Amino acid sequence: MSKSEQLFEKAQKVIPGGVNSPVRAFKGVGGTPVFIEKAEGAYITDSDGKRYIDYVGSWARWY
Repeated sequence: MSKSEQLFEKAQKVIPGGVNSPVRAFKGVGGTPVFIEKAEGAYITDSDGKRYIDYVGSWARWY
């Protein structure tokens, strides 16, 4: 089981649907949400060590 899957399992015990928004409810689309551990510039890294380019950086700033 990946770290993201473990975190999602924990989140489902304390947050309805395991996410903070019905828009992101994963039961409807399947899969496991990405849990971000760090961000640097335009890059974000998830709890499993996968690195992504943040194409939606306009939503909020990474600290």
